[in-house]
Amino acid sequence: MGVTPGFDDLDLAWLEAKQGAKWHRHGPGRLAAWVADMDFPVPSPVAAALHAFVDAGDLGYPDWPEETPLRALFVHRMADRFAWTASSHHVRELCDVVQGVQVALHLATPPGSSIALHTPAYPPFFRTSARMGRPIFPIPAVRTGDGWAYDHDRFARDLAASDGGCRTLLLCNPQNPTGHVFTHDELATLARLAEEHDLLIISDEIHADLVYEPARHVPMASLGPAVAARTLTLTSATKAFNLAGIRCAVAHVGPSALRETWDAQPDHLFGVVSRVGVEATRAAWQDGDGWLATALGVLDRNRRLLRDLLAARLPAVDYALPQATYLAWLDFRALGLADRPETLLREGGVVLYPGPDFGPDGEGFARCNFATSASVLEAVVDRMAGALLTV
Repeated sequence: MGVTPGFDDLDLAWLEAKQGAKWHRHGPGRLAAWVADMDFPVPSPVAAALHAFVDAGDLGYPDWPEETPLRALFVHRMADRFAWTASSHHVRELCDVVQGVQVALHLATPPGSSIALHTPAYPPFFRTSARMGRPIFPIPAVRTGDGWAYDHDRFARDLAASDGGCRTLLLCNPQNPTGHVFTHDELATLARLAEEHDLLIISDEIHADLVYEPARHVPMASLGPAVAARTLTLTSATKAFNLAGIRCAVAHVGPSALRETWDAQPDHLFGVVSRVGVEATRAAWQDGDGWLATALGVLDRNRRLLRDLLAARLPAVDYALPQATYLAWLDFRALGLADRPETLLREGGVVLYPGPDFGPDGEGFARCNFATSASVLEAVVDRMAGALLTV
């Protein structure tokens, strides 16, 4: 196995010295494979841009009378990578993708209305649902021979039999934590159901740049004008380019009523993106695709390496290769553990994300982040085996 400089020559002491949540929260002596940060260094074009920005000493107020440079960059990137003709007039800046979900729910849906969501799902979606009083209308994942899938015929029946209280489809595409990439046909079915039941579509596409061949990412709003007119698309450079701390995202607000309501709010109510966040995103989207291509090759290798390591050390752990993301959804139920797997693993020196945090469907599961070096990934599986095989 070859070594990719900057990706495979990670120093464990350097990782453990980080002050971010991934390596800091659970203390020294534990390998961190939980929250969705990569272990790789910041892309060199982003680092160079930020160094130049700080060295220039120009940290005053931004001069953006109408909009940041991100609106035009987003439109160009969507056209170039996904053949979607977005409108810069519909783009708004945000500090975070989850913030965009919450703003849309707050402005466009009534309390008590439910949110259709493919489950298991990203934990902040469940926290948002609970705190905003919008219950989850689940679309459960089904394990197949090829990976994870969803029964949208069942979803259609469930919607038809419901009381009409579902007002939103919250789509995470590519899906977290299963790594499922929704096909054009799947999206068309969901779009048809959204039209029939007048659902707002909130499409979180933050993992769109992290898709493995032969899968292809299709933006929901690219399906046509009618779909785009009911779809809020959310994305950011943070996942694909390892920049979660910059707090910068964009929303393409397709629904005109939502856009008008959004623009009518006080201009600082939902926060304002920083010049540092905009500069980092600009550098990533303009100059970072070479780094991204290398990273995606390493991640493709790692998703397969994890499969092989588990087959050799923990064959009872079920793992379907994800079609996207750097996250593995691991099923520990066949081991018949008396305790939750992430508890035993943490005691054994490795931290995975607890499956129940992804909803009731996550009992007996844990999510593993494989965006690290081959040697660290091998150590993660070694510690997993040591913790679980001695129970």
